[in-house]
Amino acid sequence: MKRQKISLLLLLLISLLFGNSENYSKSKFSKNLWSVKFAESFLARHPGNVTYDSFMTSKKWNYEQGLMLETLRKMFYYTEEQKYFDFIKGNLEQYIDEKGNINTYKLSDYNIDNIKPAGAVLFVYQVTGEEKFKIAVDTLRKQLDGMPRTKSGGFWHKKIYPYQMWLDGIYMGQPFYAEYAKVFNRPQDFDDITKQIILIYEKTLDEKTGLLYHAWDESKQQKWADPQTGRSPHFWGRAIGWYVMALVDVLDFLPVEHPDRQKIINILNNVCEALLKVRDNKSKVWYQVLDQGNREGNYLEASATLMYIYAFAKGYNNGYLPEKFIKEAKVSFKGALKEFVKLDKDGYYNLYGTCRGAGLGGNPYRDGSYEYYVSEKPRTNDFKGYGPLILAAMEIEKADAHLKKYNVLLDNYFNNEYRTNKQGVKERFHYILDDTTNSGFYVLGNLFKKYGATISELRKAPSLKNLKNVDVYIIVDPDTPAETESPNYIDEKSINEIEKWVKNGGVLMLFANDKGNCEFEHFNKLAEKFGFKFNEVSLNRVEGNKYDMGAFVNLPYNPIFAGVDKIYMKEISTIKFDELPYVLLRKDNEPVIILKKYGKGYVFAVGDPWLYNEYIDNRRLPEDFQNLKAAENLVKWMLQLSNFAKN
Repeated sequence: MKRQKISLLLLLLISLLFGNSENYSKSKFSKNLWSVKFAESFLARHPGNVTYDSFMTSKKWNYEQGLMLETLRKMFYYTEEQKYFDFIKGNLEQYIDEKGNINTYKLSDYNIDNIKPAGAVLFVYQVTGEEKFKIAVDTLRKQLDGMPRTKSGGFWHKKIYPYQMWLDGIYMGQPFYAEYAKVFNRPQDFDDITKQIILIYEKTLDEKTGLLYHAWDESKQQKWADPQTGRSPHFWGRAIGWYVMALVDVLDFLPVEHPDRQKIINILNNVCEALLKVRDNKSKVWYQVLDQGNREGNYLEASATLMYIYAFAKGYNNGYLPEKFIKEAKVSFKGALKEFVKLDKDGYYNLYGTCRGAGLGGNPYRDGSYEYYVSEKPRTNDFKGYGPLILAAMEIEKADAHLKKYNVLLDNYFNNEYRTNKQGVKERFHYILDDTTNSGFYVLGNLFKKYGATISELRKAPSLKNLKNVDVYIIVDPDTPAETESPNYIDEKSINEIEKWVKNGGVLMLFANDKGNCEFEHFNKLAEKFGFKFNEVSLNRVEGNKYDMGAFVNLPYNPIFAGVDKIYMKEISTIKFDELPYVLLRKDNEPVIILKKYGKGYVFAVGDPWLYNEYIDNRRLPEDFQNLKAAENLVKWMLQLSNFAKN
């Protein structure tokens, strides 16, 4: 008994001093979410915004840098946390000088890998407007114009690898190629983008298994190339991982009406189905050489596994893959955590089991044999696995967010209009949930319901008490005396209550209007609490049914405009801010949609009621306007942010 007491005391002392590893890890991170734990572990290990370490990754401009910057870009979209943007910009400024030159990069190498960081450059340019980033991004885009090609039109992987296409190259080049085409209005490029994706699929496809060989040599001269087909001899896990990640990312930009869009989605489905068939039944992760199971020397490999999980989960979240794939993604993510992820003594997360690298040809010569692939040993925290680890976690969390129940509240106190109906009875209307006519928010309300929210209206002044269990609070176009005989102005008490609620994790959505149609004085007192104000202007005026006068095209990439080519917004106010928020849309370089993090919560603001029935469900707009898709994206994003804020 005495010995037992001493043991218990010793255990208690150890627990008090060190705690268990999981509880210790939680104290290091700002959120109890896997994506945040992994991302913040990465930031902690890379002070100075560097994308290299003492064990791996060149200090030169390179694709692993590009992968990590793209990952942090998506974390910024997911969280709107400034630290991710600061890392990206700080990293790029170590390479891009004031004249837009890219240190260590040589266009004349025509290496498709070196295109990968371009997406991050374009992102920083869109946020800051700094000319040096535009010059750099145009230089990288110029490389695509000069890339040597196979006779069938496919990009060589590198100038030093003539007539060869590798699956890896699709991820390195095509997402940026597609984003640039969308942002800078180059619709002619999309045919070339889909051609690259389809060509490599057709040339590397194994009809029997549905899997894709690592590469194809059009000349059939390489020792690794099959003399009949030109294909390499094995299914390397990460090669297919690069490819499926490229597909789900390119679809963010590929126009919905593009004739090859459905073909790309079909390819994604086919490859993902094939991958499930070769997953290890016990661990639920994948091998380095996919179809060789536990053959001697083969090993379970992290990067391929995590890339597949990302593609499965994002494919499901964006409607490209059926529900079974999110279920399988979660099963495999659990397997990956068990197999590859461990907490270190400092309380940060490490990823084990990522193949350091595998290629074909070169000197010394890589012959593509089974023995070659399994000779490439795994290492710890390799970016090629660590980036997909964060991405996979993020997409699974997004899927989980949609399964939760949310309370969404639409203000009907500051906006409180009545009209007389045909029966002579006064009724409420204008930006309310029950109004199914052009002026209502009925369709927007149903979108919130679609993604698990209960939406109701608040017909009294907001307070911490009646906002207590609310996740998203929407205020639209407060009344003027011309609209309501005795308008309820936004007062100081309401402002203070709303501010406290946002600070504690609420998501506030403010929809203004243009000059003459919105009560700006008091509405701006609320906005100014969060560091911005609506300008009393009226831009994007439209004559009659000339709807293209109100069109926004070449939309910037962000969670609202993923997969959206064209929206409509007329007679809008612009937004002025004290410090740079996340600008989501501009008109003539003036912000019209912004997002700002405030405390634990977020404030979304747009200079127009925008998403009322008339301009959301195409009852009036031509079908090429995609306000409904943008609205659905916005709803999903606001709920995701609410979920993030509450964790």
